[in-house]
Amino acid sequence: MTKPRAAPRFDWHGRRQGRRLRTGRQRLVEELLPRLRLTLPAGDGPVDPRGLFSPVPAKLWLEIGFGGGEHLAGQAARHRQIGFIGSEVFLNGLASALAHIEREKLANVRLLHEDARVLLPRLPEGAIDRVYLLFPDPWPKRRHRDRRFTSRGNLDALARVMADGAELRIASDDMGFIRWTLEHTRNHPDLVWQARRPLDWRQPPEDWIATRYQEKAVKAGRSPVFLTFRRRSRRHGNA
Repeated sequence: MTKPRAAPRFDWHGRRQGRRLRTGRQRLVEELLPRLRLTLPAGDGPVDPRGLFSPVPAKLWLEIGFGGGEHLAGQAARHRQIGFIGSEVFLNGLASALAHIEREKLANVRLLHEDARVLLPRLPEGAIDRVYLLFPDPWPKRRHRDRRFTSRGNLDALARVMADGAELRIASDDMGFIRWTLEHTRNHPDLVWQARRPLDWRQPPEDWIATRYQEKAVKAGRSPVFLTFRRRSRRHGNA
């Protein structure tokens, strides 16, 4: 297997905090977050994701930019035997996720208060069994498109950490982002789009949990698109 690559250098574009946290949310950040925080080793040291949990989970799922955490916590509550890693740079979203986690008494979630691009090079090859990228910032302006998460470099990093047969689930209500994503993912040698008919991308998977961004889009009259990809097998040279 290939060694984890050195962490990339990049500039973060966007806010890290919105309104001042309410007292209850601030308490969660101060008291609960330290127990659930995924702290990256100094330098470029690797992360043992299964070692973050006790007992060791059957599988590991990753949600990139989990927003308010309703999807992350909802999936973790349904699948308590699976370890969930969620990354989010926005402190208010992190505090919201902590409220869901405390309410559901979840022990199978770990949170990274950082951009997922910092984490991916630290993970072992083939460590992740499912990845969620739900309603990310579409960066609609042409000059900002290279900031979209579904660039070739990020897809390469995801493919490296995804296990053979692992799923990558992407959802968005921005058709510019969807077209961009399909262009990059369908041309990627390690990823296979699972859609066979229009219904496959017009309707979410059966175990879907709606996010606040999805509900907001629907109320505004926008139709979300749901894309599912699988990681090709390494055994057959990605055939």
